Amino acid sequence: MLSIVFLILAILSAPFYAALILKVKAFFGGKKGPPLLINYYTLIKLIQKGSVYSTSTTVIFKLGPMVSLSAAFLVLMFLPVAGQPALFSFTGDVILLLYLLGLGRFFTIAAAMDTASPFEGMGAAREAYFPIICEAALFTTLILFYILTNELSLAAYFGGGRPYALWQAAGSPLLFVVIALFIVLLTENSRVPVDDPATHLELTMIHEVMVLDHSGPDLAFIELGSFFKLFFYSALVTRLICPFTLGHPVADAVLFFGFMAVVYAAVGVTESVMARYRMDKVPKFVLTSFALAFFATVITLEFIK
Repeated sequence: MLSIVFLILAILSAPFYAALILKVKAFFGGKKGPPLLINYYTLIKLIQKGSVYSTSTTVIFKLGPMVSLSAAFLVLMFLPVAGQPALFSFTGDVILLLYLLGLGRFFTIAAAMDTASPFEGMGAAREAYFPIICEAALFTTLILFYILTNELSLAAYFGGGRPYALWQAAGSPLLFVVIALFIVLLTENSRVPVDDPATHLELTMIHEVMVLDHSGPDLAFIELGSFFKLFFYSALVTRLICPFTLGHPVADAVLFFGFMAVVYAAVGVTESVMARYRMDKVPKFVLTSFALAFFATVITLEFIK
């Protein structure tokens, strides 16, 4: 029952935290910014509208938003929110989660290609290229966690006080993992400096250009799925920077969601103080995540010896 409550909290709070990034960026720009409930208003408005489909699209175009949202939702069901037991957990589930995220990305790319638009094809090519490096960083991190815990489960890494045990076993090299996961967070969620979610200039976009033809409920599904995915990656970083539990569900929830706000604020600060990289510089930035995860694994292996 507790797992269901925390899953509902994660689902309901994901759009709220995404709006926190807009507030931070507005603060740095000297503006008031949109209300913190803006994403809820937007989702409701989009759901109430109708969808428009091009004559060149097929059923793949309609499947893209639904599959990407379903994949992101399923990933949250395996997430131990605030260190509490996940709704589902089994040995090897972390590999399933990585492939679920890949499945959602695949259908988003397929839907963009289905429009026969050269601009969306350009964004799809970029979306297919950059996450390959992110997957290398994630699997390297998975290897490190497996070495430390001999487990292949997300709950074994982020449930209860397990993150603190990771720090005790790995020590300071785990800082490299935190930075690597933050870079993956920015890349997988199309944030600055990899992509700029605020622009609509096709030549500089990755994710936004792929969803230009989506409208109404389809666009709402895409937006909600992106909120869930951002929440998932932010939760991983949060559990590493705040590896403690207080022994009570309410206290753990307050601690977790408080540090989640810090992570989202860090994303907002990053977008406010950095410019988007040129496209030929993005792979080097994303590759940094793999390098950091790789160094952390090698150093930890040498330390264990």
